[in-house]
Amino acid sequence: MKSVLIIGAGQFGTHIAKVMNELRCEIMAVDIKESSVNEILPYVTNAQIGDGTNKDFLQSLGVRNYDVCIVCIGDNFQSSLEATALLKEMGAALVISRAANDVQEKFLLRNGADEVVYPEKISAKRLAIKMSSDTILDFIELDRDYSIYEMAMPKEWVGKSLLQMDIRKKYNINIISIKREGKIIMPRAETVMDAQDVLYVIGDMKDLKKCFKI
Repeated sequence: MKSVLIIGAGQFGTHIAKVMNELRCEIMAVDIKESSVNEILPYVTNAQIGDGTNKDFLQSLGVRNYDVCIVCIGDNFQSSLEATALLKEMGAALVISRAANDVQEKFLLRNGADEVVYPEKISAKRLAIKMSSDTILDFIELDRDYSIYEMAMPKEWVGKSLLQMDIRKKYNINIISIKREGKIIMPRAETVMDAQDVLYVIGDMKDLKKCFKI
């Protein structure tokens, strides 16, 4: 069970708290606004009203004791920057901060953030890729080069086995699983493709385009 400190109990912080609560994490949330603290309270282990840019307040929380500290301040970049720098200065094990643009991302990384999340950029890229083709149903980015894609079954693949198609050798694409009738199956070389199957593949976008003729 991981312990998490969330600084900033706005919409982004609350969404993180809800998911991490479902994953049974121990969560401390702080925000300068009492109303925000009250809203996030049902999803966290504990919550306090306080200023995340105040060194004495952060010290009182014992930031070194948390597995991860997430700075979710979205409406005041200066505060986000200060909180990030203070957390790292005080020995926080892992600091993840939210950015609203590329410039903020660079400054946060320079000032102590171990990782920066850029929700708007991620959402925009995900939507753009999904809407660019009827074949791509969804995707998860792993790094700059590789992603996992949820793909509709190409008509020309139906009735053929993975061995016959030899996708990995031809296109450098790996089919890691198949959703069939609502269940995930791990394909074998002799697995024959069905028209209703949904494919989960891992690879680079340029190889994916060639493979699925996008």
